[in-house]
Amino acid sequence: MSGTLPVILVVGDRWEFQEFWEFWRVLKGIRDSPDDPGSGRSMGIPGIWEFWGILGILEASLSGDTGVIHVVEQEQDLDWALSKGPNPPYMVLLDGSLFNRCEFEPKIWDKITFSKSSHPSSFYSEAYGPQFAHCNGSLWNPGGSGVSYEDFPFPIFLLEDANETQVIKECFRAHNVPRGGSDAPEFPLCAMQLQSHMHAAASTVTCMRRSSLQSTFSINPEIVCDPLLDFNVWSSLHHSFFWNVAPGAEGSVGSFVSLLAAAQALQGAPGAQSLPRNVLFVFFQGETFDYIGSSRLVFDMEQDKFPLGLHNIHAFLELGQVSLRSDSVLWMHTDPVSRQNQSLDAQVQSLLQALRSSGSGVPGISLREPGFSQPLPPSSFQRFLRARSLPGVVLTDHSTEFRNRYFQSIYDTAENIGIRYPEGMSPEERLEFVTDTAKALAEVGTLLARTLFTLAGGTAGIESIQADPQTVTRLLYGFLINSNNSWFQSVIKPDQKGILGPFPQHYVAVSSPTNTTQLLQAVLGNLTGVRVNLTREECLNPGKNPALQHQLFEYWWSQGPLAGNSSSRLGGCVRSGVRLSPALSPAFELRRWDSTEFSTWTESRWKDIRARIFLVASRDME
Repeated sequence: MSGTLPVILVVGDRWEFQEFWEFWRVLKGIRDSPDDPGSGRSMGIPGIWEFWGILGILEASLSGDTGVIHVVEQEQDLDWALSKGPNPPYMVLLDGSLFNRCEFEPKIWDKITFSKSSHPSSFYSEAYGPQFAHCNGSLWNPGGSGVSYEDFPFPIFLLEDANETQVIKECFRAHNVPRGGSDAPEFPLCAMQLQSHMHAAASTVTCMRRSSLQSTFSINPEIVCDPLLDFNVWSSLHHSFFWNVAPGAEGSVGSFVSLLAAAQALQGAPGAQSLPRNVLFVFFQGETFDYIGSSRLVFDMEQDKFPLGLHNIHAFLELGQVSLRSDSVLWMHTDPVSRQNQSLDAQVQSLLQALRSSGSGVPGISLREPGFSQPLPPSSFQRFLRARSLPGVVLTDHSTEFRNRYFQSIYDTAENIGIRYPEGMSPEERLEFVTDTAKALAEVGTLLARTLFTLAGGTAGIESIQADPQTVTRLLYGFLINSNNSWFQSVIKPDQKGILGPFPQHYVAVSSPTNTTQLLQAVLGNLTGVRVNLTREECLNPGKNPALQHQLFEYWWSQGPLAGNSSSRLGGCVRSGVRLSPALSPAFELRRWDSTEFSTWTESRWKDIRARIFLVASRDME
């Protein structure tokens, strides 16, 4: 990015000040409150500026937190607040580039007491691959600090509006900078109040128990937290495979864009509808939070709540992070423990050979295997292996450690994966401009589509299977830069206009389906479905016509493109096999909120997020 985002830390007195740190949690992509009134700034009473739409999170006191503003622009500014500042508590405005362990660990890290949360056990354990347990020899994200899994007893806010940041700095410089050689500024001082009280307390077990009791015994229950949930999106190559199953999606944008391109290419492959084996495309949601989507799908398969079971899976092929390849290399990761079984190893070797054979015809792809002692990287495949030994491969752009410097960060943007546009392009020109990143990911899509075609029993015409770089570049633009573009507008339903916005967000939430899930469902349906000659009324009510077999197909009335220069659209009906299935952890289905087998992540409910700046005439007037 061209700049960094400032962070506001709410701290207490000078000794409590030593307890601050948590930029990584902010970097994970905190979303604003469902009740957030907007991102504009309104003027209150004279001398008080009020800020709305500040992205925040972490526990704030019920009445808000107030402190004297202190701007940290260099290391010495922090030293002053730690050792000399005479007017605590402070409200610290810190540039994101300064907020890291290297700057602060020597000063404050030994003062922090952390409360570790419990997480589902690792895939590798003392009973399964003990040589890989406890991350022995496999530190996948060495650049990560791990603090996103810590518990911090103070609020942190992220400011994205540069104008609001400037107002705070100007107030600080006008009133809080020492004058005339003095070590301390004189009153009146510029102060700030931040409000974002979080209702949840202690842990998932505590907050879910409280919510459950409220729901059971209170006439007007106050729910204090909600489980993270969404839907997985899935589709099959053979449309007749589907039946009426309830509703999901997400992964890293680079990988799911490649998978979308592969699905489109495979759909148009010669004889695709009559291949001996079927192909199931699945986009999991919530994998960052201990594999919410994949663990739920495995659970549903085991409980016969999904159209197929684990025993129906012939091979598993997964795309991990694939956008930052070095020298065109893709790494083929497998599980060395399950491969100790000779029969399974033979199936894995067959899968690897299918990849190599398909990759030989894709000039921009070079396939390699890590050493046999290399464990499987973090992947959805792990959740399936915990339930049943399966032949599978995870494709990534890294052999050992991640190439992504901004893993799970707000800085993991289009720029991070090399998307660049010529100067002066309009939004519509950017949508259609095929970037180098799009070309590279289209090659990954081609490899995947050809491999799946081979694994499904296809033989003739494999050379004609080609992922479309134009589709990939549109997908990247829509999911990373601006979802409110002409192509996405044409594929959604007329009542889905609200899911389009200038800044796409892929944050797993507590309300579902999220915008990303709905967009992914619409795009996949349009890329792999077929246009049918039905009126809007017939398309919206397929159950009225038995010949439409609405139990087997999803019917979707797309807005369509604009009709010339008019504001009307050329809508049409799309028939596809795209479905949604729940991406809610089985722990909440089973009411096992302390589970170590399944994800137990929840999100606190909170009040409106707001802030205001004012002048404090004296300590007595605080």
